Amino acid sequence: MTEYRASFDASVTFANGGGLTVHGFRVDVPDPGIGEAGIAALFVASLGLLMTESVELSNAEIVAEPHKGTRGGPSDRTAGPPSRGGTLVELSHVIRAGMITYPGLPGPEITPHLTREASRGHYSPGTEFAIGRISLVGNTGTYLDSPYHRYADGADLAAMPLERTADLPAVVVRVTGAQRRGIGVGALAALDVRGAAVLLHTGDDARFGSPAYAEDAHFLTGAGAAWLAEHEPALVGIDAVNIDDTADGRRPAHSLLLAAGIPLVEHLTGLGQLPPAGAWFTAAPLRIEGFGTIPVRAFARLPE
Repeated sequence: MTEYRASFDASVTFANGGGLTVHGFRVDVPDPGIGEAGIAALFVASLGLLMTESVELSNAEIVAEPHKGTRGGPSDRTAGPPSRGGTLVELSHVIRAGMITYPGLPGPEITPHLTREASRGHYSPGTEFAIGRISLVGNTGTYLDSPYHRYADGADLAAMPLERTADLPAVVVRVTGAQRRGIGVGALAALDVRGAAVLLHTGDDARFGSPAYAEDAHFLTGAGAAWLAEHEPALVGIDAVNIDDTADGRRPAHSLLLAAGIPLVEHLTGLGQLPPAGAWFTAAPLRIEGFGTIPVRAFARLPE
């Protein structure tokens, strides 16, 4: 379904004096026929402005663009209780033999342990089975990082509570089209993230599997990671090659979030199918003791 946003200039006067002027501001709108009065109301609600005396719009234009979760708008997470009864959406990459997820790491080896032909001698006529063997690094496809991935004393995959990885309210941070690669506090501060799966939608997944995937990739800044760690989401995910700037050897996003017990899901895909809020996200890992990272089947349930 097509979603719409309004772009406009605005001049606000306040009943107790003073004013505010904005240029090229955008808000989510429910439909293209909302009109200037409706746009003005959404603008005021989005900023939480009090004692506004007048709002004058100019250069208003409705554009077809995915919602970003404007406060008080049609995709605001706080507008009402989300539904759990909608369509399931795939958010993970297919794992194939030899695929490259992260440059420099080996691709998975998928081989038979027992072929169907070889199994026939063990069972009744017409009965056969296949048992496969897979060898891969944990950082393959769409995968989850537990604190143990970064810290020797951190919780490993076996210790990951389901409350951190399953049936989480999703908050999608849509930064597609942003001029800067770093996702900072400005993209996060207006969001209610406590207890949620915060999913950073960059659009980089369109280049997954090609050398371009690792070039000019988006990432979460150290300041953005610190803000998230303070505001206690259940999980943070991204559809890019790494949640950190790979040129930064300190890996601040991994370090800060995993230290706070917040698992990470990297190499997501399909986040453009989700609304800014209202979906439910799951990326539960295998319970492997003494292991920090493993591929997951990430998916979301859309609101009805």
